Amino acid sequence: MFTGIVEELGHVTAVESLDDASRFRLRGPVVTEGAKHGDSIAVNGVCLTVVDHEGDEFTADVMAETLDRSSLGALTVGSRVNLERPTAVGARLGGHIVQGHVDGTGEVLERKPSENWEIVKISLPADLSRYVVEKGSITVDGISLTVVDAGPDYFTVSLIPTTLDLTTLGLKQPGDPVNLEVDVIAKYVERMLGDRLSSEGATAK
Repeated sequence: MFTGIVEELGHVTAVESLDDASRFRLRGPVVTEGAKHGDSIAVNGVCLTVVDHEGDEFTADVMAETLDRSSLGALTVGSRVNLERPTAVGARLGGHIVQGHVDGTGEVLERKPSENWEIVKISLPADLSRYVVEKGSITVDGISLTVVDAGPDYFTVSLIPTTLDLTTLGLKQPGDPVNLEVDVIAKYVERMLGDRLSSEGATAK
């Protein structure tokens, strides 16, 4: 489990195409400290497993399903990425519960800078819009953010200077893809209510 609080801005150092997957080598001095084979590291919000670790770099294999459902397939050598290690038991939950299981991708639509923050508008796939509410939580490229405005096919977030300086959202431009993970609690509530309503409907018959 992650919290959506990015630990560092790393970058891709190598990409190897496999038959039905890709192998990425990524550099991140903070997240590789003490890393070992089998550990999890979130890369732009996608939970990946460390295959190999040497110095301040690690490799991870990304299967076709993940490449299709996320923006990782667009990464090339030199691409900057948000990196986060799983939260430790007993640690403060600075963001919100993030699984590292991307639900879909959006696209940066617009950026509106102001003196102390910046409003970013991001497209929202139709099948995810019901999980996104004003002042709710959403994960964008692995970053825990609060929704400012939620429309039928978009949402906006307000970014402080720290987020702009220390994450990929400071670099993203209109047209760039981003990974989205909605609040898992909303999905569980929907499932439980759906099962309950279905059960009540069956009983009423």
